[in-house]
Amino acid sequence: MLWQDGEQISTALETVFTRILQQRMQGLPVLNPALSVQVAGVYQFNEEWLGILITPWFMNLLLLPGADSPWCESKPGAKFDKALPYGIFEFTLAREEMLGIYAQCSLFSPMFEFTNQADALLAAQAALQEVLNNQKPRGLSRRDLLRGAIGNGSA
Repeated sequence: MLWQDGEQISTALETVFTRILQQRMQGLPVLNPALSVQVAGVYQFNEEWLGILITPWFMNLLLLPGADSPWCESKPGAKFDKALPYGIFEFTLAREEMLGIYAQCSLFSPMFEFTNQADALLAAQAALQEVLNNQKPRGLSRRDLLRGAIGNGSA
């Protein structure tokens, strides 16, 4: 699938993962009932699309292919490292019929650390901004990034 813009991607992701929530995930103990499916932002990164998806069971950094993404010919389950401004992240390929191939990097799973959607959204938006920031503080891990250690003096 060739993506046109972040709005198209956000709509597709929210539609697909809401359907997954309703059809495949209902009744599973990993769901945080205070949360819903929401895209926290999608940005073009070089020729690809980078965003964060919040669901009641995970928060993932997602990478959707551009026309020449070398990894889009690989099979679901394959892993690859992607250099982003913040650092190198390991992504795992997945496929959904309405999305085609995409890559995901888990930030949180399960999502019980969040008491409401607003807090999850704030964390996701802050994480996405930092991932796209090329000023990576030394000694911080991906988990530190998500726990808010950046910019508050706790690192």
